[in-house]
Order: sequence, then C-alpha cells, then structure tokens
Amino acid sequence: MLDKLYARVLRHAASPHAPLWLAALAFAEASFFPLPPETLLVPMVLAQKDKAWRYAAICTVASVAGGLLGWLIGALLLDTLAKPIVHFYHAEHTLLSLQEKFRQWGVWIILFKGLTPIPYKFVTIASGMAHFAILPFMCASLVTRGARFALVAGLLRRFGPTIQDFLETRLPLVTGVFALALLGGFLALRYL
Repeated sequence: MLDKLYARVLRHAASPHAPLWLAALAFAEASFFPLPPETLLVPMVLAQKDKAWRYAAICTVASVAGGLLGWLIGALLLDTLAKPIVHFYHAEHTLLSLQEKFRQWGVWIILFKGLTPIPYKFVTIASGMAHFAILPFMCASLVTRGARFALVAGLLRRFGPTIQDFLETRLPLVTGVFALALLGGFLALRYL
C-alpha cells in the first residue's frame, strides 16, 4: 500500500501544478497547517532534480509569506484565531514560552527554531504575539527557511538516486521515522 502511495506522490510531484501545491503547503505550514513542506518538496526534487533550487526557492518565499500571516495572526487575531490554533495543538505553554524567549533572545529564536522540527507556525504566531519587529522577523525567516529548504534540495540533488533507492527499499521504516519526527516536534512544543 505504501509503495503505491509513494509512486502516486512521485507522479503528482512531476505534474505541472505541483509547484502551486508546494507553495500552498509551505504557506499554510508556516501559519496553521500541520504538514511540513518537505512532504512535497522531497518527491518533487526526486522527480525533477534539475529544478531542485527552484523548488527550494518556492518553498522559501511561500513559507516566509505564510510566516507573515502567522505573525499577523499572533499580533492582531490573538483571541479569534491564534488561541484556537494553539489550543488545537495543545501548545499553550509552548507559545507562552516562545513569547518570553523572543523578549530574551530576539532574532536568534527565529534563526534556531526555523531549522528544527518544531512546527514553524508557533514561531510565527509567538513572534506576532510578542510584537517582535516585523523586518527582522521577515529577514530571519528568509535566512532560516531558505537554509532549511536549500539543504534538503541540495542533498536530494546531489544524492538523489541513493536517497531514492533508500526510500524505496525501506519505505515503511522511513514513514515510521517521519511520523516519529513529526510527533517529536509536537511533543517538544508541549514540553519545551
């Protein structure tokens, strides 16, 4: 079943509409959606390695734009939108902790947290709640998200066939590790 799903995702990743879906996923993940953009970035780069940098750029620009939406949600729509999103993920404590860390560490929090498996939407919402300055927020988001997506795209471009063989021969293991990493990110949000 996983093999069929993987083959289908690879087919869709090579479609002409895939970049639009990638942009939508990266935008949504930075403000409210749970799935990371790599769930589509990886198969897209594996399907068309010559477009790896283009896909990384699409992810970066869309994620930073989605981050701006997350910042606005935290700054302007705290009670109506931010709190329900945070409550859905059971991350109230994490959001308050991030807000305090913004006051202490500023832009370093964005640079560090943007590279980790911690969902970026909480960084964006917390920065808006803390009324962190928008220009440094956007610049740090561009750096950290760009580095993350460029690293993924670069590794796939360079080691694509090896990575693809590994994925295809150990798909259940990779799926399980991905699910654990995603769960770990949410648990880190709750307890860090």
